[in-house]
Amino acid sequence: MKKTKIFIDGSEGTTGLRIYERFEGRDDVELLRIDSGLRKDPAERKRLINASDITFLCLPDAPARESVSLVENEHVRIIDTSTAHRTEPGWAYGFPELSPAHREAIWKGRRVAVPGCHASGFIGAVYPLIAGGILPKDYPLAAFSLTGYSGGGKKMIAEYESEGRHSDIDAPREYALTQQHKHLKEMKAITGIEKLPLFSPIVADYYSGMVVSVPLYTEYFAKCKNPRELTEFYAEYYKGEKFIQVDENSCSELYGGMLAGNSLSGWDGMKIYVTGNEERIVVSAQFDNLGKGASGAAIQCLNIMLGCDEAKGLHI
Repeated sequence: MKKTKIFIDGSEGTTGLRIYERFEGRDDVELLRIDSGLRKDPAERKRLINASDITFLCLPDAPARESVSLVENEHVRIIDTSTAHRTEPGWAYGFPELSPAHREAIWKGRRVAVPGCHASGFIGAVYPLIAGGILPKDYPLAAFSLTGYSGGGKKMIAEYESEGRHSDIDAPREYALTQQHKHLKEMKAITGIEKLPLFSPIVADYYSGMVVSVPLYTEYFAKCKNPRELTEFYAEYYKGEKFIQVDENSCSELYGGMLAGNSLSGWDGMKIYVTGNEERIVVSAQFDNLGKGASGAAIQCLNIMLGCDEAKGLHI
């Protein structure tokens, strides 16, 4: 069996390391490794990118764009985990459950952009409402997101895990206070809404996992104006999807009746919850920011591109 040659550009970051872990035990890929001293050498990176069949970019935006510019061989396919290309023309958006067209674009695509973690939760909740004609595109949306500190990368991980850390870290902290979070652009573009959402992300003192919640007034809904009907809508929309589960038990299985940010840490799927009443509903997406929100989603896209089981190498 011919193996697919894989290169991970940015293999020592949190996402890159998690992608490496997910290749353990796979006999269908050959990993092309870069010498640690040459990680930032453009010539060596260029050589390995063009020697690969598929390259993962686990880099900040500017280096990710540089890596794409290094591609010379037409056969090379790119899976980018950065923010750089998520709304760029010619790039497939790596959330296959949104529609058959999204899954086909990933399968056929030469350039695939992996969704941002906060954006994954928001889009997983909002896209079906817009596509299903339940919510108007001009609805003024808001969302809040609770995430573990691993989403902040090596610097934030070190800050949270250091001795003598600042006392503020002991409590959840709201950030992106200027309403300029880098995921806002894709939240708007992918869902097709007309306004950027008001967005309040919160980081807390646990390693990984997140909950993204979208509060809604049902008076603006065209249909499905109570939690049960909306739950049934989501269940039908995501029917047959391995990676998305819709809670149909009215949150009865939740510990203490509360949604915890860390409950799905280590799992590569997403759960959708619909709570509230006939006047006000909250749709929440619970998942691992390092799983469906990053490296797990990247591997799912790879599996689609290779035509194998989407869950291969993943925890579902």
